[in-house]
Amino acid sequence: NVFGFKALRALRLEDLRISKAYVKTFLGPPHGIQVERDNLNKYGRAFLGCTIKPKLGLSAKNYGRACYECLGGG
Repeated sequence: NVFGFKALRALRLEDLRISKAYVKTFLGPPHGIQVERDNLNKYGRAFLGCTIKPKLGLSAKNYGRACYECLGGG
């Protein structure tokens, strides 16, 4: 993950080009968001997708708090 590399002071992705042939290799999920919402019984809010890594420099207490809040928020 180059964006989390501490040796870099700043980094900005300005352009990304992906060939159509490469995009066609990704067929997408087998079902849509409604199926996921129904399975989880979660409606009217966004799903969270994140990774909280120790390299972020959080103390053990703050690391635990961040994990707890993310997991509790759904």
